Amino acid sequence: MRKHLNDKTITEELFKLQDKKYALFQSKLTPTISRDSIIGVRVPELRKIAKRLGGSLEAGEFIKNLPHGYFDENILHGLLISEIKDYAECIRKIDKFLPYVDNWAVCDTMSPKVFKKNKGALINKITQWSSSARVYECRFGIRMLMSYFLDEDFRNEYLKIPTCIKSDEYYVKMMIAWFFATALAKQWSATVIYLECNNLDKWVHNKTIQKACESYRITKEQKEYLRSLKR
Repeated sequence: MRKHLNDKTITEELFKLQDKKYALFQSKLTPTISRDSIIGVRVPELRKIAKRLGGSLEAGEFIKNLPHGYFDENILHGLLISEIKDYAECIRKIDKFLPYVDNWAVCDTMSPKVFKKNKGALINKITQWSSSARVYECRFGIRMLMSYFLDEDFRNEYLKIPTCIKSDEYYVKMMIAWFFATALAKQWSATVIYLECNNLDKWVHNKTIQKACESYRITKEQKEYLRSLKR
């Protein structure tokens, strides 16, 4: 029988997987958090733990105990949430966790598999999240919109959701630019109008063009046209 893992032993397990060079590298990518809060566990290792613990009593107890003390614990928390198979439960756990998310890496790690089968309900939650004054709750909402509603479930009105966000926060504005650059690659005709009509904040407008021009999914001709729209 596998030993029961409480929060303390989960943290001990993370420290056994510590890579100090990786911790230093990660700290440079996440300047909004303390270097001392980063253990330095690589994401593939955290995914293995999440796969092993997913749906277990240990995972349930770990998710209940907030806030965590380490960045890596928060990453693991997001990965465990992503393993939850019940949509309603997953949403409850996300809503409880989002107020504690304080960096882009933890925010962007969460990608619940159950969302794919619940898009009708999900779009309403996305509208709620993206209108939040909390930076990473807002960012999470936009990223879910980008992940699940730019392909077969796309509707023109979904492009309006990010344009309604009024924020000077870097990590929100960058996510909006990423969203529109991806939308240009997937839904060019509907999206390029937003640049032609200057519907976006100037910084977001120009960053969208930059990111789109870095994409291999945008044609050479499209990139040339986008550059002509730079403000």
